[in-house]
Amino acid sequence: MSTAGENGASAPAKRSRIVDAAGAKRHPGNGRSSGLGRIIIAVYGILALSATVRAVYQILMDFQGAPLAYLLSALAGVVYIVATLALASRKPGSWKLAWYAVLFELAGVLVVGTLSFALPALFAHPAVWSHFGGGYGYVPLLLPLVGLWWLNKHRPQAPAATA
Repeated sequence: MSTAGENGASAPAKRSRIVDAAGAKRHPGNGRSSGLGRIIIAVYGILALSATVRAVYQILMDFQGAPLAYLLSALAGVVYIVATLALASRKPGSWKLAWYAVLFELAGVLVVGTLSFALPALFAHPAVWSHFGGGYGYVPLLLPLVGLWWLNKHRPQAPAATA
């Protein structure tokens, strides 16, 4: 792609802005949505979809069968949607929203998981968080632990104080 000049020396090839942009790091300083972060966001997205669709179906078809379990599954779906969007976002405040959503999820899994063993009559049908997420391979119990660790590792830098 280089051209030869009059003295046989080659001039540098013209580079496209597209090539330059592709070679540059796309989002410097924010590893939340790259590598393991992408996997965490994808798993949250899958749980958001599955929990929400399951809850809507159960509420529409058999709400009287286990209203508490179905409403808790709907709550879990909403929490997973919020966590997914906040984890994927780079907007100011998204880290904090993701932190609180994942922390709420962990509290929900622990409380509902404990209640589902202590008071099984309340959970005639399983919810997403009942039995600590056993119906979902315990992913609802493990994911917030991984998510909180990941968020802590990718905590936004505090602005430097000016003197």
